[in-house]
Amino acid sequence: MENGKIFSWQMTSPKEPFQKVEKPVPELKPGEVLVKVAGCGVCHTDLSFWYYGVQTRHELPLTLGHEISGRVVAGDSAWIGKAVIIPAVLPCGECDFCRKGRSNICRKQLMPGNDFDGGFASHVVVPSRFLCEVPQAMLQNYPLSHLSVIADAVSTPYQVVAKSELEAGDFAIVIGVGGIGAYGAQIARIKGAKVLALDINDEKLQMVKEVGIEETLNVKGMDVKAVKAKVKEIAGQLNVPRYGWKIYEMSGTGAGQELAFNLLTFGSTLSVVGFTMEKVNIRLSNLMAFDAKAIGTWGCRAELYPEIVELVARGKIQIAPFVQIFALDEINRVFQETLEHRYLKRSILVPEED
Repeated sequence: MENGKIFSWQMTSPKEPFQKVEKPVPELKPGEVLVKVAGCGVCHTDLSFWYYGVQTRHELPLTLGHEISGRVVAGDSAWIGKAVIIPAVLPCGECDFCRKGRSNICRKQLMPGNDFDGGFASHVVVPSRFLCEVPQAMLQNYPLSHLSVIADAVSTPYQVVAKSELEAGDFAIVIGVGGIGAYGAQIARIKGAKVLALDINDEKLQMVKEVGIEETLNVKGMDVKAVKAKVKEIAGQLNVPRYGWKIYEMSGTGAGQELAFNLLTFGSTLSVVGFTMEKVNIRLSNLMAFDAKAIGTWGCRAELYPEIVELVARGKIQIAPFVQIFALDEINRVFQETLEHRYLKRSILVPEED
C-alpha cells in the first residue's frame, strides 16, 4: 500500500488483457477488514469468467480472484496482524441454509472476484466474520502465499468427500488430478479409502503417486468400455468392494463427466466437482437401476476451514508439490498459458512487496 493507495488487475471485458489500476484505500464498513494479499490462486472459475462467457454477478470492471491468503492490516482490532485464509464462499450466517449446515449455498453469500473485487490485487476488503486464521507456528513451515489454495482447491474437494459419505475401506475413483483433483485424491486417502486416480497426463499421475495414491491409470485414447474393464481389474487387485464405489469427477470436462457416469455401479455415489460449459449425453435411468446417486458441491462451508488447515499443518495434505508461484504482474501471461494447458501445477499470483 503506497501513499494510501492499493492496486489491482481488473477484468474490463471478456478475453481482453487485465488492466492494472490504482485506487484509494476504501473506507471500511463495520464488520469489514482490509487484507494485504499474500497470494491468490488461479482457478478454472476465473478462466470461465475471463474466457468462457460465464458472467460475474458484479458488473465489469471487476478484479477476479477468490483463492486468497493474506494478513489483516486494518479494520476490526481483534484481527489486525493475523494471517488468514479468505473462504471462497462467505455466507451470511443467519439464513435457513446457514442454520441447516449448508452455508456454502447461502443465498446471501459473497464471493471474492464475483460479487466484489477479489484477490488479484495488493489488498482486498472482506467481511471478517468467517475468516480462517492461520496459526503463526504453521508459517514456519509453509509460505502464507502457498496456503491460498486452501480457499478453494483444497476445501472444495474436502467438502465433497464428506458429502459423499466415504468410509474407510471404500474404493474412491478420482477423475482428473489437476488443480483440485490432486487434493481430492489425497483427502480420500486420508479418510481411509483405496484411491484410483484417472487422468490423461502421465506427469500429473506420477505427482499424485508420489504423495501416496495407490493406483493410477492414464485413460488417454481408451474408450469407456476399456476403462471400465481396467477399473474393475484394479478394484480386484486392491481387494475393494465390487460395488458402492465413490466416484469424483474433478476434471471439469465433458469427457470426464461422461466417464464418471459410466463408472456407476450398484450403490455408487457420483460427486460432480469440476465445472464445464459442455453438455453430456447420459442415461439418468442408471441412477434408478443401480440405486445410485449423483451429487454436486459448491465451494466449502466456511466452518470446515479450520479442520483443513489442521490437516495441512500436520502434513497430511501436501500442498507444495502442486503449486507454482508467479508475480502478480505476470497475470496476463499466466492466464493465457493456463488457457493453453501449459501448466501441471496450480498457479499462485503474488503481489510485489511494498
